[in-house]
Amino acid sequence: MINSNKSANLEKSSMLSDTPVVSIIIGNYNYERFVGQAIDSVLKQTYQNIEVIVVDDGSKDKSREVISQYGDLIVPIFKENGGQPSNYNAGFAQSTGEIICFLDSDDMFVPDKIEKVVKTFKSSEEIGWCFHSMQLIDEDNNTLPITNTPNYVTRECDFRPLISAGRIPPHIPPCSGLCFRRSLLDKILPMPAPKIITNNDYYVKFMAVGLSKGFILSDALTLQKIHSNNAATLRKDRQDQKARKFMYTALWVKQKFPKFYKFANKLMAVGMGFQWQSGNKDSINEKTINDYLFSISNREKLNIYSRAIYYYFRSLIKV
Repeated sequence: MINSNKSANLEKSSMLSDTPVVSIIIGNYNYERFVGQAIDSVLKQTYQNIEVIVVDDGSKDKSREVISQYGDLIVPIFKENGGQPSNYNAGFAQSTGEIICFLDSDDMFVPDKIEKVVKTFKSSEEIGWCFHSMQLIDEDNNTLPITNTPNYVTRECDFRPLISAGRIPPHIPPCSGLCFRRSLLDKILPMPAPKIITNNDYYVKFMAVGLSKGFILSDALTLQKIHSNNAATLRKDRQDQKARKFMYTALWVKQKFPKFYKFANKLMAVGMGFQWQSGNKDSINEKTINDYLFSISNREKLNIYSRAIYYYFRSLIKV
């Protein structure tokens, strides 16, 4: 059942109610063939105190017709194209849930995902985020013998010391494996949403683990679809785009959370390494590098360049 109470005074406390409302924000762009499956997977959850928000990011296909067929079972948001960060902002602004889960429209939740996520959050008030393993599938929903969430073990985690020290935490899943307590996400969103960044969840998930304890579930609670059109899940050939994601995230972290400057410097170094590997003289990326380095000390610049050279030659960064 969808909770329709749009209270203007949402509870800021980290305490959850007995049966908290869970907002599932589905981001869609030109996935008319998949978005219905994503919505259905949410509506069939064993935990039913949910609201389903579908943000269509200016699709040119028949996505909006598919979305509109669900009527008042969902909350549709039809907006101009702005990229994934703008979807996060729009969906979160509309949401009322105490727990927020994100879902890409070409992926699907397993039936008991929300039930398990709610149980995890209720186990401790200190848990601000819950991430979980994901099962990769093909376009026909057949299981693939690979994973992008390797070696996950169910456990409470605290990566805050790593972020403060300027270190990248162990692998964090993509959008469809991310769930947050609202009180934590309030500190992070809205996020910058330039149109040149069409797909970037780094800022949200890295700042979440920098600000709060969390929990990792080894259960594969999302089916992530691998197909010819989805971005870069298993691709290694778009280093310039990966570089841009790291560098813009570094800028945003530095601006909004200056206490994490070491981590921002690390992200910039990684982005520069990827940019050099791409061999592409991308003017936007080059400007981003110059803008970032302009306002920092010579010592920090030397540190960033040294790390970037290391990443360029070793290519050891995996996120």
